[in-house]
Amino acid sequence: MADLIVRGIYRLATWAALPFVLAYFYWRGRREPAYRRYWKERLGWIGDVPARAIWIHAASVGEAILVTPLIRRLEQAYPDRAILVTTMTPTGRERIERTFADDVYCRYVPLDTLGATRRFMRRARPGLGVIAETELWPHLLAAADRYEVPIALVNASVSQRSAARYQNPLWRHTIARMLASLAAIGAASQAHAERFVALGASAERVHAVGNLKYDNIPAGADESLATALRDDWQAPDRPIWVAASTHEGEEARVLDAWAELRARHPELLLVIAPRHPQRFDAVAELLEARGIVFARRSTGQLVGDDTGVVLADTLGEVPLFYAAANVVLVGGSLVPGIEGHNVLEAAALARAFCVGPYVREWQDIVDALVAVEAACVCDTPAALVATLDEWLADPDLAAAAGRAGRQLVHERSGALERSMQMIETLAHDRA
Repeated sequence: MADLIVRGIYRLATWAALPFVLAYFYWRGRREPAYRRYWKERLGWIGDVPARAIWIHAASVGEAILVTPLIRRLEQAYPDRAILVTTMTPTGRERIERTFADDVYCRYVPLDTLGATRRFMRRARPGLGVIAETELWPHLLAAADRYEVPIALVNASVSQRSAARYQNPLWRHTIARMLASLAAIGAASQAHAERFVALGASAERVHAVGNLKYDNIPAGADESLATALRDDWQAPDRPIWVAASTHEGEEARVLDAWAELRARHPELLLVIAPRHPQRFDAVAELLEARGIVFARRSTGQLVGDDTGVVLADTLGEVPLFYAAANVVLVGGSLVPGIEGHNVLEAAALARAFCVGPYVREWQDIVDALVAVEAACVCDTPAALVATLDEWLADPDLAAAAGRAGRQLVHERSGALERSMQMIETLAHDRA
C-alpha cells in the first residue's frame, strides 16, 4: 500500500513540476542557448531512430566520457545495430556528438513523467538499454519494463550513506521495485554489489565488474616529451609541482602553499592549470597582483631561473604536465562544490599526488589510492604544505608513491571487458 501511495504522489509531482522544469530550461537558455533546443525530445518525441537499437544513457559530460570506450566496443561487437545515446545536459550531448559525429543517434532523455517516458519507449523501441552509473528514474524504468526493454547498469554504485537513506520505509519498496526490474547491474565493487542486493536487487543479476574509470584513462605523454618540456623550460633539474584542474578560490590557496614551499625548496617551479579556459585571464591577474614572475604557456614565454610559475593556459596538455612533474595536486577538491576531478591520470603516470578534502565524486578511488600510500588527502593548508614538502625532500618516497598508484590502476583495470561480457550476455538472451 505504501508503495502505491508513493508512486501516486510521484506521478502527480512529476506532472505538476513539468511546467516549472521547462521554464527552468528556458531561463537557463539565456546563458546557455543549447538548453532551448530540442524541446520535443524532453517530452519523448525523439524523431526517427532504428528499432532494436542499443540504447545507452549518459546523464552529463562525465558519464559521456566514461561510456565512450564502451560505445566504441559496442560498435565493434554489433556493427549491424544502431546505437542510441541519451543525455540530460547539453554539455553531455555536445561531447557525444563531437566524439561520434553521425555514428550514433544522440537525443535527450525524456523528463521522468509517465507520458514522456512511455512515448520515448514507443518511438525508440530499443533492443536493450545501458545506463551509466546509478541514474535511476522510476517512470523511465517502469516504461522500459512495460515495453519489455531489458536495462543494465554499468559502473553502478551506492554509498553506505545512500543505502541507509534508501532503507527508509517511505522509499524502501519503491527502490526495491526499481532494482528488481533491472536485467543486470554491473557494480563498481563488491561492496557496492552487496549494497544493491541488500536494497532489493536480484543477487543473480548483480555482478561486481569493477569501476570503468580505471579503464578510461587518456593516453599519457611520452617521457621524451616530458624531458623536452623540462629542457624547454630550462628546468631539467628543478622540482616541478603541477596543480591541475583548479577552480576559483583554489589558485590563491595553491599560491600560498607554493610561497611556503619555496622557502624550503627555492627552485620549485609551480605549474597551474585552471579547469576552465574562461578563467585563464583571472588567474593571470592574480599572479600579477602578487608580484609573481610567471610565464603563460599559450604565448610561448620563456621560463627562466627567476620564473616561479607557469600558467598552463592551454587545452589538452595536462597529461604532459603530469609527466614532467615531481608532485601533483588534483584540483576541484580544495573548496566545496566541485567534489573532485580525475585522479587516475596522475596515478597512471606514476606521480605522487594529493587532493583536498572535497572528493565525493571520486571518494572510493581516492580511498583506494590512499590505502596503498599512493596519494594523500590534505584537509588543511598546513597538511598540503607538509605533504608536498615531504615528497619534495625525499624523491624516493615520492617515486614509491607513484609506483604504488600505477600498480593499483593496473590491478583494477578490466571493468570494460567485464561490462561488455555482461551486456553481450544480455543481448544474446534477447536475440
